[in-house]
Amino acid sequence: MSQTQPVQSIKLTIDHVTIAGPSLEKLQTAFAGIGLTPDYGGPHSNGITHMALIGFDDGSYLELISSLQPGAKDTAFWGDFIVGGGGPCAWAVYVDNVAEEARRVNDLGVSVNGPHYYNRRRPDGQLVEWDLAFLGDKSAGATIPFIIKDITARALRVQPSASVAGGPIAGVSKVVLGVKNLAAVSAQFQRLYRWPPPQTLTDHEFGASLLNFPDSPVILAAPLADSDWLAARLSRFDEAPCAYLLGVTDFELASRQFKLTHPTDWFGQPVAWFDQDQLNGLRVGLVG
Repeated sequence: MSQTQPVQSIKLTIDHVTIAGPSLEKLQTAFAGIGLTPDYGGPHSNGITHMALIGFDDGSYLELISSLQPGAKDTAFWGDFIVGGGGPCAWAVYVDNVAEEARRVNDLGVSVNGPHYYNRRRPDGQLVEWDLAFLGDKSAGATIPFIIKDITARALRVQPSASVAGGPIAGVSKVVLGVKNLAAVSAQFQRLYRWPPPQTLTDHEFGASLLNFPDSPVILAAPLADSDWLAARLSRFDEAPCAYLLGVTDFELASRQFKLTHPTDWFGQPVAWFDQDQLNGLRVGLVG
């Protein structure tokens, strides 16, 4: 007599998360000011945007992105976020086969754009190449992550930045997605990735109701009131990442090394934030 096998959840591995602003230089200066000094990565093959990155020991990275020329809103990825200083705007996960994962998601009724070929030219002249595909009907990586795989060696695209290599910050751990309807987005993630029901929490200081999917990189956040910062953000930029949490090898050591807020408890783990004033309002923190 056959037994039904349990449905196995799909594990997502964060490749990188993106932060947009009208000036790449100002973004770089802000992050250098909190002790995370970026490396300039060069222009993208679209000829419109360029980027800098903070690479971590686990291979993930923070991408800082802006336009090469002002006023590229209508032609650049995340143009609204760039022009409007929206900050967190997208996230990507690494897959072994972009076309195969795109087909799997499309078969579940989710729209897919890609695979597409992209590249950027590093300042040293090295060409870095990759394939990616965008999933869903919102902007690239707004809620459902876009998927990516290197063509050239990954070490050409990202290496640990000198400012964080060997330190207590291991990499990007959690993407906090600002959403309007927790139940609807939660159901979508559970259907796409076969995740179990999430944990719930209300953080009045952060100003959101939170849903956490254990053993995943996703936390959903919905505003507590129409007057909250998150409600205003959703009205302006729609659903998208609103904060990022970096994982650490030693939370106490990281707390001593960096200027952080007093930690709070999120789902049994300490969370503390970098100074928002230094980051011009961006929400980036550490999770133990």
